[in-house]
Amino acid sequence: MRRHRTATAVLLAVGALLTGGLSTAAAAVPAPVPTHSVPAAGQHKAAAFWTAERMRGAVPLDLHLGAGELTTLKAPERGPATTTVAPTALAPAASPATLSPATVTPAAFPQAGGPWTGGGAVVKTSGRVFFTFQGRTASCSGNAVTSQNASTVITAGHCVKYQGSWHTDWVFVPAYDNGQAPYGQWTASKTLTTPQWEASEDINYDVGAAVVAPLNGQKLTSVTGAQGIQFNGGYNKQMYAFGFPAASPYDGTKLIHCSGNSSRDFLLSNDHSLGCNMTGGSSGGPWFTGFSESAGTGLQVSVNSFGYTFLPNRMFGPYFGDEAKALYDTAQVS
Repeated sequence: MRRHRTATAVLLAVGALLTGGLSTAAAAVPAPVPTHSVPAAGQHKAAAFWTAERMRGAVPLDLHLGAGELTTLKAPERGPATTTVAPTALAPAASPATLSPATVTPAAFPQAGGPWTGGGAVVKTSGRVFFTFQGRTASCSGNAVTSQNASTVITAGHCVKYQGSWHTDWVFVPAYDNGQAPYGQWTASKTLTTPQWEASEDINYDVGAAVVAPLNGQKLTSVTGAQGIQFNGGYNKQMYAFGFPAASPYDGTKLIHCSGNSSRDFLLSNDHSLGCNMTGGSSGGPWFTGFSESAGTGLQVSVNSFGYTFLPNRMFGPYFGDEAKALYDTAQVS
């Protein structure tokens, strides 16, 4: 991901505040989830495009807000109904020996950032995302979740569409290993984001998804397994965040994690906040609540989204509310 100090993501909440009280008689009709379909030719092009050399050289794409972006933005109140989708168990299958679950567990909670040594399911469900952005090779992170189509990846909105354009040559590489793809490169047949991200790149809704095509006759989560996902789960929880940061001091070769007690952003957004030193390239990586270090499983409730330039070593991730659920529901039946 690429760091920058300007963002269109935190604009134009005033219109919603002005019009919200005009009528209570009619229920609002949810906006359709924006989608971008990738034809077969585009999928074949992406599959051939991502060589080990290109993956190693992909530039991390990043959102970093400066003090100039602070506004009086007020995000909508969150609904009380919690929706939880359980993880999908992985059928027994041979795994590359180099990725066998480790017996060493992380040393401390909280963790400000370091390589994941705990093994478990998260090693295979999380991975790097690669795509072409404005003619450049770029990278983010993502995670496979339980879904009806067994082919859904959750990531950040800016990892599927940014500055008005859908990314091309989009692939998900679970368990990425320094240019190697031990469980294959999974090309997107469709990418999706929230209406709010598409309309104004509202940072509160920086959530994206991809539906990936089958590979060698198999669907994604039959190979990688899948994490559960939860919506409207509240704030102030113990969280574990994962990703493949590729900007210094990291280099994109390892799965990195942070852990700690999360809070609600008190500055600008309605996002979760977590002490974490992950850098560019980690965007789109999953945040889990109820995470088991021994099993490497949890319920995904956010993604790495952005940081403030004046507040180092702190990561922010969007709240998975009704809008994120609508995105997930659309993706999993696509």
